[in-house]
Amino acid sequence: MSSVNLEGRMGDLFEVGQLDDPYPLLGRLRAEQPVYAVPGTDFHLVTSWRLVSEAAARTADFSSHLTGVLVQQPDGPPITFDLDGGGQAVHVLATADDPVHTAHRKLVMPVLTKRIRTLEPSVRRLADELWATGLRGDRIDWATGMADRLPLALIAELIGLPSEDVPQLLIWAYDSTEMLGGVVTSERLPELVTSATSLAAYLHDALRAARDPATLPHGSLRAATGPTTLLHVLASACRTGELTEEVAVLILVQLVGAGGESTAGLIASAARVLATNPVLQQRLRADPELLPALLDEALRWESPFRAHHRHVVADTVLGDTALAADSHLLLLWGAANRDPAAFPEPDSFDIDRPNVRRHLAFGKGAHFCIGSALARLEASAAISTLLRETREFGIDPDDPPQWVPSIFVRRYQRLQLMLEQ
Repeated sequence: MSSVNLEGRMGDLFEVGQLDDPYPLLGRLRAEQPVYAVPGTDFHLVTSWRLVSEAAARTADFSSHLTGVLVQQPDGPPITFDLDGGGQAVHVLATADDPVHTAHRKLVMPVLTKRIRTLEPSVRRLADELWATGLRGDRIDWATGMADRLPLALIAELIGLPSEDVPQLLIWAYDSTEMLGGVVTSERLPELVTSATSLAAYLHDALRAARDPATLPHGSLRAATGPTTLLHVLASACRTGELTEEVAVLILVQLVGAGGESTAGLIASAARVLATNPVLQQRLRADPELLPALLDEALRWESPFRAHHRHVVADTVLGDTALAADSHLLLLWGAANRDPAAFPEPDSFDIDRPNVRRHLAFGKGAHFCIGSALARLEASAAISTLLRETREFGIDPDDPPQWVPSIFVRRYQRLQLMLEQ
């Protein structure tokens, strides 16, 4: 097999141009070396739809344990940053393997399923409120005004956290995923560590409040717990011994940290597609039933999570590439979703694409995203509000969109829309 000529310049993966538009590089990797060994590290990038799907299904060979991340260096090639602590790390929910993963999923999933059936009016009301709050004349920063805030507000409600804490939760949540994005300076790292510590401490207090409010000193956080909140469910599991307090807090950290990412990326990417395609925009206004297809194609087109990590359990082979035990994979959902073998003309945005639901934006198999239905509901409410409240909208030419620099998430830092109401 021919080797992709990236030796000595794998820093390209982290350059601003590649982070903003990774698809040409990913296309080369997918065509020439779909399981690509990152020089100087024990990481492999998996880019084809077939091999990403295969790796996701081979849970006995490829663990979901988050044991390392690929990190940019100021000078020189990327390195592997160890997160396993010599095998001492605790893995929960999305980063756990069975039987732990299934046990955690069974605790969380019923709350999401039950609440989603009744949440639609609340989601649409909140989207309208955020629209009114974020509007600045004929402009709105759709990323910070709607896409970021709507998912975290709903996650907070589902967990049972006070709505007034959402702005702080948003900062902590995005700081936690920034740590996984590989683009962190030495100056920024202490701030991210402080955020992670603060989020865990806050959620620990919330869990204690749910377990036994009388144990907290006056003035401590009083979460709005009830029988339908995740705090209530996890506190009950701690009381019965089903979970330790440490594991319950880590589940909450994961839900806050990752719970808004996929939806924020979807809400902003769908809006940008419409903002740059007036014909499609009017087609959606004329036929709102096309909205689900728009969202699925947006998920394929700009997968909100670029990749997820897998840990290689024992020496094995993926495709025709030998993989050593304890090495790492990045399953690149975004690259797989642009694979022409799975989606003809993949770089074209087509809401009439017949097989669009095959996309891997929510993962595949046992770890398929537990919040996918909620993400669709929130994105539908946000885009419906945007279409209803405008006659037309586009990108502000004086304020171009900005992506979050990350190899982990695909989300806008800024998306300024010009509105005709």
